[in-house]
Amino acid sequence: MAQASLVRELWAFMRERKKFWLAPILVVLLMVGALLVFAQGSALAPFIYTIF
Repeated sequence: MAQASLVRELWAFMRERKKFWLAPILVVLLMVGALLVFAQGSALAPFIYTIF
């Protein structure tokens, strides 16, 4: 529930203040975070961590 309200508030902020350029930045950050979480226990972890 709390995550849905956070997303709703963020979208309302971007829509009201015309800050749509923030959307791609947030998507990329979420994708990188998901990649790190999902690859944490896999054999690919050493290769992914060398990127960062």
